[in-house]
Amino acid sequence: MISVEGLTKRYGDVPAVEDVSFHCAPGTVTGFLGPNGAGKSTTMRMICGLTPPSSGTATVQGVPYGRIANPGRHVGVLLDAAAQHAGRTGRETLALTAMLTGVGRDRAGAMLDLVGLSGRPARRRVAGYSLGMRQRLGIAQALVGDPSVLILDEPANGLDPEGIFWMRGLLRDFADRGGTVLLSSHLLREVEAVADRFVVIAGGRIAARGTKEELLAAPGRTLVRGVDGAALGAALAGAGLRPRPDTGGAFLVEAPAEAVGRAAASAGVVLLELREAGGGGLEELFLSLTASGGRPSGTPVPSPHGLEGASL
Repeated sequence: MISVEGLTKRYGDVPAVEDVSFHCAPGTVTGFLGPNGAGKSTTMRMICGLTPPSSGTATVQGVPYGRIANPGRHVGVLLDAAAQHAGRTGRETLALTAMLTGVGRDRAGAMLDLVGLSGRPARRRVAGYSLGMRQRLGIAQALVGDPSVLILDEPANGLDPEGIFWMRGLLRDFADRGGTVLLSSHLLREVEAVADRFVVIAGGRIAARGTKEELLAAPGRTLVRGVDGAALGAALAGAGLRPRPDTGGAFLVEAPAEAVGRAAASAGVVLLELREAGGGGLEELFLSLTASGGRPSGTPVPSPHGLEGASL
């Protein structure tokens, strides 16, 4: 279980993360999504005790990470695949991790087999590894202690399509055996196939959270296009509907189609298109949530305790 409550991090007057709350339950993969610079890595560093929060709390298995005795036996962490000793071989890296966490040295060999780095790659120095190989080694290192929780920041970076498919299967199996996975990415399609739930962050704030079905069920998103785009935008803004430009001169509006149509009609704007948004599925929703750097007006953000009575 991972529990994040009101996490905030400010650097001077600049908020990097603000009032972020979500839960990750055992047996689930939570996709932590957002564009580059949205606050994903800062949030994960606060969860792992590497960055002190300005306010709020984060716990893993009910306690702050820094208070977990021998944390590698409980929490597997990969925050930066490049942060590995370049002079050690892959086998030496995992053997040292196994020794420090108190598991048998044979665990290192088993993990090298699991991630596809046994044999000659295991004897190579990390300095000669590609980014994809370092990612595989980092995942193996996170798993050495046989933890019940995994926290992985952009683990698919550098992996080829086969590697991404392999990683999805590995994480799905881990969760299906009762593990908890928090997986960050700025690329939706990397995690959509494996995640049970999603937390979307933009501009340091939570933009949305829930299952795919819950996110797509959010009502009142309308796409509208008019003959005179400027006049349409002004009419919608004048009605307090806060339009956001979309492709091809259209606008996305967080309001029912009827309200959008009435606002255009009152201003005498001729419409070319008026329909419920969402035909693009989760990808369209993700892009609309993150395009403006924060949560659009009217987008529901359920309580972290209020999704089907379970935690994220």
